[in-house]
Amino acid sequence: MTSAQLEAQKRQRSSALKRVAGQSYLWSLLIVLYAPIILIIIFSFTKSKVFGNWTGFTIQLYENLFTGYDATTQVRVDPNLYRAVFFTIVIALIAAACSTLLGTLAAIGIYNMKQKARRSIQFLNSIPMINPDILTGISLFLLFVFFGISRGITTVCIAHVVFCTPYVVLSVMPRLTKMNPNIYEAALDLGATPMQALRKVLLPELRPGMISGFILALTLSIDDFGVTFFTKGSGGLETLSTFIYADARKGGLTPELRPLFSLIFVVTLVLLIIINIRAAKQSKQ
Repeated sequence: MTSAQLEAQKRQRSSALKRVAGQSYLWSLLIVLYAPIILIIIFSFTKSKVFGNWTGFTIQLYENLFTGYDATTQVRVDPNLYRAVFFTIVIALIAAACSTLLGTLAAIGIYNMKQKARRSIQFLNSIPMINPDILTGISLFLLFVFFGISRGITTVCIAHVVFCTPYVVLSVMPRLTKMNPNIYEAALDLGATPMQALRKVLLPELRPGMISGFILALTLSIDDFGVTFFTKGSGGLETLSTFIYADARKGGLTPELRPLFSLIFVVTLVLLIIINIRAAKQSKQ
């Protein structure tokens, strides 16, 4: 065997080892990320109150979640869980809608600035995204206390809009950079008012970025704990994250949380699949 053939064999072995190592790393990462979610889904189909204790397949926890009543023990499911879910959804929808509107308008304003000013504002916009949640939460908490604002659902919504808006700006800006910069001016030249040009020309072009920003803001709001914990006050307001924190401090988690987490994961997965399919179809067109 010649030296060239030996060298080719060494390269093939090295390439195979790198491929195996890369795939092993990828699968290990996926297992670490998704194994806890899979375990929650599996144990949502058993009625044991202790997580990890399999007592047989049943959809009892799902029935408890939707009926609010455990037929086996004749005990009602904690009503605070449903209140937490309700407030989580309401706050998330309000925060996502407001941050999408404000973030889109802010992105349009930033895009029309001079290049130096645009870079400076984009840098300032990235700071809230880098900031730890606890720092943002404490800062807003001190701000509300300083102005004497009673903390509750209003302050939580304001706080969520504050930290969600930069992400919407980040989602909309790429659409603006790809858009033809002359279409807005052309609409004005053809007799449209600035508001008509914004509504009929700019917004349809920016819609994919706005939808992405809305979904991202919705997810961030539902997921948030640090900012919510410091801005919710002591009036009994709970979101899903703060309810789980308080429930865990009691020594365990409400079993009905397992089917709830499973449903949230499945709904999120379905939405992502639909969005990716639509994006693929649009790219082909």
